[in-house]
Amino acid sequence: MQNENKLDGLNLAVIILTFYVLGALVVDSVTKLPPEISILLMYFDYLICIFFFCEFVYRFCKSGDRLSFMKWGWVDLLSSIPMVDFLRAGRLLRLIRLLRVIRAFRSSQQLLNHIFKNKAKGTLTSVSILAVLVIIFSAIAILQVENDPNSNIKTAEDAIWWTYATITTVGYGDKYPVTTEGRLLAMLLMTFGVGLFGTFTAYVASVFVGNNVEEK
Repeated sequence: MQNENKLDGLNLAVIILTFYVLGALVVDSVTKLPPEISILLMYFDYLICIFFFCEFVYRFCKSGDRLSFMKWGWVDLLSSIPMVDFLRAGRLLRLIRLLRVIRAFRSSQQLLNHIFKNKAKGTLTSVSILAVLVIIFSAIAILQVENDPNSNIKTAEDAIWWTYATITTVGYGDKYPVTTEGRLLAMLLMTFGVGLFGTFTAYVASVFVGNNVEEK
């Protein structure tokens, strides 16, 4: 596969999300999670599997020799299967892809150099991936801390909606935390959201500035 040794934003996303998927698989297998947390993990698992499948299709279409691509591509295809009980073993195949992607980077310094070769793009990629992880873990956390009888965040759907509305700093107000821990989490999410969109704005500005410099 022609891009296996190139740590672009797509490969970086695959690496990070793979660690999350494998971690969630282990946790859900060895511990008894509350029903709403399990539902939440299932929703995120479906979304990540859609991403993995789209990534597989993209790599397949970009590949010059598709037959050669499928020598390892079948691993990527099987690893995009959702967390269905009798198919969970297929998810562990993503470990093979993970090792193949990172094996070319023999030191952390070399890894960072590849990520931040273009500092603006590298920062945006890193912050975007971090935002996805923050949304996932914040949704899980809010369900754990909002155990007050007066809380209106009780289901997986409530948690996802509240987390997304908070990190985008929209704040509809239909769902809100009532516990101290929940409010602290909301403060962190709003602060991160401001930084996220600030980073996105700075990146767009750097692209326009770069284009103007090239034209001159």
